[in-house]
Amino acid sequence: MRHLPTRTTRTSHRRVIGALTAGLLCAAGETAPAVADSPAPATATAAAPQSGNGLALTPPMGFNNWNSTHCRAEFNESMVKGIADIFVEKGLKDAGYQYVNLDDCWAKPQRDADGKLEADPVRFPNGIKAVADYVHSKGLKLGIYTSAGTKTCDSVGLPGALGHEYSDAQQFADWGVDYLKYDNCNNQGVDAKLRYTTMRDALEATGRPIVYSICEWGENKPWEWAADVGNLWRTTGDISDSWGSMLSIMKQNLPLASAAGPGHWNDPDMLEVGNGGMTDTEYRTHFSMWSVMAAPLLIGSDLRKATPETFEILSNREVIAVDQDPLGKQGTVLSSADGRWVVAKEMKDGSRVVALFNESGSAQRISTTADAAGLPRAAAYTMRDLWEHATYNTAGTISATVPAHGTVLLRVAADRKWAAHPPAVELGLNGSPLVEAGRTTLLTTTVTDLGRTPAKKVSAALTGPSGWQIKPLSPTESATVPTGKALTTRWQVTPPAGAATGTYDLMLSARYRSPAGTRVRSSVPFQAHVVVAPPAGSSYLSDLPQLSASNGWGPVEKDTSNGESNAGDGNPLTIGGTVFAKGLGGHAQSTVEFYAGGACSAVTAQVGVDDEKGAKGTVAFEIWADGTKVASTGVLTNAMAAQPITADVSGAQVVRLVVTDGGDGIDSDHADWADLRMGC
Repeated sequence: MRHLPTRTTRTSHRRVIGALTAGLLCAAGETAPAVADSPAPATATAAAPQSGNGLALTPPMGFNNWNSTHCRAEFNESMVKGIADIFVEKGLKDAGYQYVNLDDCWAKPQRDADGKLEADPVRFPNGIKAVADYVHSKGLKLGIYTSAGTKTCDSVGLPGALGHEYSDAQQFADWGVDYLKYDNCNNQGVDAKLRYTTMRDALEATGRPIVYSICEWGENKPWEWAADVGNLWRTTGDISDSWGSMLSIMKQNLPLASAAGPGHWNDPDMLEVGNGGMTDTEYRTHFSMWSVMAAPLLIGSDLRKATPETFEILSNREVIAVDQDPLGKQGTVLSSADGRWVVAKEMKDGSRVVALFNESGSAQRISTTADAAGLPRAAAYTMRDLWEHATYNTAGTISATVPAHGTVLLRVAADRKWAAHPPAVELGLNGSPLVEAGRTTLLTTTVTDLGRTPAKKVSAALTGPSGWQIKPLSPTESATVPTGKALTTRWQVTPPAGAATGTYDLMLSARYRSPAGTRVRSSVPFQAHVVVAPPAGSSYLSDLPQLSASNGWGPVEKDTSNGESNAGDGNPLTIGGTVFAKGLGGHAQSTVEFYAGGACSAVTAQVGVDDEKGAKGTVAFEIWADGTKVASTGVLTNAMAAQPITADVSGAQVVRLVVTDGGDGIDSDHADWADLRMGC
């Protein structure tokens, strides 16, 4: 766990300098058995094919309470039992979820007179074994949490297992625990491999099969050494319920594909699906990419309060099958230019799952081929859309127009029965969906046949909000669209004169038939932005409307620092002791877009890490004019004074402000765009 700015329960208890030996940390009366030498570091490609305990041959699936409850009073025995009930009642158990895991704050602050752990009598009045028995009665398994330190990560400082590994492991086994999450707080500077190997040996000594989750935040590159120590290892700091956080963690985990395999998995942290900080489109991306990365799927939302949409995402068995494929391959990145990600995962049956992921704030066409994805040459392929639950044929192109922050997840196979399915079509939009109220904009749509067979009786329709005028200027129908060809239609789009600035939904739909007469309907959403021309002269960007904004922790704040997770909780913008009255307070990873309308010339600012994080934080600032990066700072730290940044944005329709994490994760990356102006 690296970041959550106010999460003292998790991030402020870092390692204490000064090494202590495992022997010095042993509890009175407990002698630690000899610890095997730590394995020599290995490259990711040298990872063992299977972890030594024979467990977690597919990524663990289940629940962990932390992301939804933290240490609040609602985390208790009743909640845990309720989650187990819901697993059964809602079909999650049948879909593959089996672990119901307790995180921090289940224990009393002190061990008993015999040095044993005790459950908090308020939260768990019947003890942990009773909870385990209940969970087991449902055909499920129980997980528990402690830290590889003297205390856990909670601010109260509950007992950790460092020096108590063997007695604690036996206690967990006696309670019927099936899964251990082993954290990294208060570790006293003891070597990570030594600490985690000691607990591995302690768990093995119990004789009980217990899945072992190493949670040392990726600090010591566990993907290089932990394949024969644990079943999974955290590759990053803590996730939070925001697009920026999820995106940053995904990017850190994707390059580690070669380290993963049956029994030993890269763990980019738990799922946030359903906690409310992202849209359903973003949550589908979250679930899709975790599955393509063969990541553990641990639900982090309180299922007692979950929406039908949350259950629909979490219980998509076709996507779960991607995660649980017994071959155990993590997906690899084929391309990622301009936020258009293509990630392909090899499956045991020879098919490939291809994720077309759109990082950007506008719909984009993302494309690859069956050959690039690793499939053999064939006359045509069967392509299954795992969210739409529909099957098509393709001549070899794997392509889609993907909504902003969305993911299209496709399973493609060289299947001789491809002709039984209708041809795939791709719906596209050419032109900028930036429109001014009462003025007409021209847009062009395409319906392209990707299949080996022709699309028959093709028609296209473009619809928008009530009051918008949308009129075709060219044909909307075609009797036949052959392979590789398109029905192209030009449209006049006019929002009403009184339309407020902001984002509006457009929908492009197509109807067609296969040669066999199968009727197909396809659609893709787009977002149109009603904009106003920026005022002449120099303006503070914090006073102008934003086209879009995403942030790694809480919202982007106007004229204050980022603060914490709630809107309006920032402080005066302060960099190196200098206070600024105007600007934007962001947090890596962050992107904010503004409409310039081709009428502006320059953006200027003073940038740096806000003083509210003390000595922490490393960030880099970028300014983009349309699709071109026109200014950047390099990595800045909290020790640095505000740095000037100036960008020529002449002729740009859209100006994009980007904050990255400096390459080391998003811990405390509070980034200020101070005195931020645009000249027009």
